[in-house]
Amino acid sequence: MRPTGRFALLAVLALCSAQALARDYCNEATDLPPTVNFRVDNDLFGNQDQGYSNGVMLTLVSPNLMDYTNDPCLPRLARWFNGYLNALTPEGFDQQNMVVSFGHGIFTPQDPTATEVIPDDRPYAGVLLVSLGYNARKGDSLRTTQLQLGLVGESALGKQIQSEVHKMVGGEKFMGWDNQLHDEPVFRLVHERMERIEPHDRGVWSWDAIGHWGGTLGNLTTYANGGAEVRFGRYLPNDFGSTPLRPAGENTAPTGSRIPPHVLGFHMFLTTDVRWVLYDITLDGNTFRDSHSVDKRPVVAEYGYGMAFMYGRWKFALARYHRSREFDTQRERPVFGSFTISRQF
Repeated sequence: MRPTGRFALLAVLALCSAQALARDYCNEATDLPPTVNFRVDNDLFGNQDQGYSNGVMLTLVSPNLMDYTNDPCLPRLARWFNGYLNALTPEGFDQQNMVVSFGHGIFTPQDPTATEVIPDDRPYAGVLLVSLGYNARKGDSLRTTQLQLGLVGESALGKQIQSEVHKMVGGEKFMGWDNQLHDEPVFRLVHERMERIEPHDRGVWSWDAIGHWGGTLGNLTTYANGGAEVRFGRYLPNDFGSTPLRPAGENTAPTGSRIPPHVLGFHMFLTTDVRWVLYDITLDGNTFRDSHSVDKRPVVAEYGYGMAFMYGRWKFALARYHRSREFDTQRERPVFGSFTISRQF
């Protein structure tokens, strides 16, 4: 074997050994292993086909971390990114982790047959997002920050994805995608604080309540929000909620304890949220170009309810959401459902 070949082989072996040592370290050093979440939202669960019509999100959750720039539990690329995002990465907390998400959303008006702009209904829009999130926990308090970057418009492939999904499920084809919002880069900074209350004599059956407040800033959305969630069930997880639509809401925040293996845990949850909306590109239209838009309502409220099941390394959550009208001429209040599947590794 040539010297260069031996050197390359030694480099590969060294890299594999380093990765193996990092995996062993992470498995031994944390009670929260890496987690993968996959979520699907669809208004067909609410017997509608309008508004926020469909959404998917894949989320990768790190183990508990010592820090965000040197911890070997994070890939080198993530540590490099975090070195430039010091303002978003918290310090001095008991537990902290990083979340990376890839999401897609589709927004459509109510009438699928119209080929022209419908002035009194929302614009067609597809949204594609990548998100870097940072969770930090101290006792029963949590702060979460996300930086989201993406694209709205034709290049987000809303038309193509909806057409393929409707073809598979036998849904009606929407004919007005030529009127969708123009291509535009979007960003959003999301920040929320959460406080959790639970009984001191927590047992197999228990309850808790989680309050939240925060907001977003960006040309995707800008709003302030607040609300709460109440849960009751068997082997209730020591985390910060089961609401997949909110940051750290579905199996992404650090947990204080794990459910015993081979034990079925489940709980019901009821959640509320109120938003004061200053800007929403899917209703207000493009930021820098003329496009279809509607007169949005400044205050939007919603409530949701559902159930979550945990067994071993798996978690499943089903939820249904009811939202107030988001713009003045909206005919029906939005109703949609969400399904999340999670696995720890």
